[in-house]
Amino acid sequence: MSASPIAVPLGIDISKVSFDVALLQASNRAKRAKFDNTAAGFEQLNEWLKAQDIEQVHACMEATNTYGHALARYLHHQGHPVSIVNPARIKGYGKSQLSRTKNDAADASLIARFCRDLKPTLWHPAPDEVAKLQMLTRRLETLEQMMTQEKNRRELCDDDELRADIDAHIEFLEAQETSLKKRLQQHIQAHDRLAKQQALLESITGIGTQTALTVLGEIGSIEVFGSARQLAAFAGLTPQEFQSGSSINGKTRLCKIGNARLRKALYFPALVMIRYCPEIQAFRQRLLAAGKQKMQVVGAVMHKLIRIIYGVLSSEEKFDSAKLVPQNT
Repeated sequence: MSASPIAVPLGIDISKVSFDVALLQASNRAKRAKFDNTAAGFEQLNEWLKAQDIEQVHACMEATNTYGHALARYLHHQGHPVSIVNPARIKGYGKSQLSRTKNDAADASLIARFCRDLKPTLWHPAPDEVAKLQMLTRRLETLEQMMTQEKNRRELCDDDELRADIDAHIEFLEAQETSLKKRLQQHIQAHDRLAKQQALLESITGIGTQTALTVLGEIGSIEVFGSARQLAAFAGLTPQEFQSGSSINGKTRLCKIGNARLRKALYFPALVMIRYCPEIQAFRQRLLAAGKQKMQVVGAVMHKLIRIIYGVLSSEEKFDSAKLVPQNT
């Protein structure tokens, strides 16, 4: 899917408080402007586009954080095609164009040229119930992180009064967690499709309730992805990515590209598959025999797992390990 030929490339470089835009003209020169990252700023952008006599833009921004989601939804609802692109792709494009200028306005212009030349896949907002699911699962993740931090602080605290304060905060966070898990359950029960998809994911070895809900929230609509490879790329789990990464001491690691929450959610399920799924155990042994390092093997299993997830969600059939086809990567 691509934008209309009449859509004018609009590069957007966005931050928490503001965003720079570059409207690429036929002369290859860019008209630039800056707006507040607020609802009022979105309306000002819309008026600015009208003043340029522009009917439709193909808006393109980097998938670096959540700061751009509201603007992306606004532009989509206004009828403009929107692309949210892995920043590594734009960085690579910039290198190919020998672009060295580094500021927000220049970044927006680079993104606009990337949009014109490569015509990236269009983004579609997740249905409201999926967007709500994502907010709930991300909040649950935050609460769990806060509890871990407080429990660690308690272990190091030797002051009785401070320890009592920490205990009270932990008790509060635990109550919040219990309440949030109940809300998650109610949300799933209120939406039949989410409940069915949850059951499909839980049929996969290693995936439990919380992982299933996190995966559903982060993926959004499975129909957006045209293939298992596209979903793997979204997660940052394509073979090139997990084989080429290495830390400063030479040990292989997973590259920090794509949706980090989705990768994190799949890490422990991959370890469970390695331990309990005979077909994955055989796959692991083949990779080790081929000289792959342990983290490369884990990355390969995570890659296979994301393909399995695509398969069960797109086919609406439960996982069957007997259908796994032996592969070397």
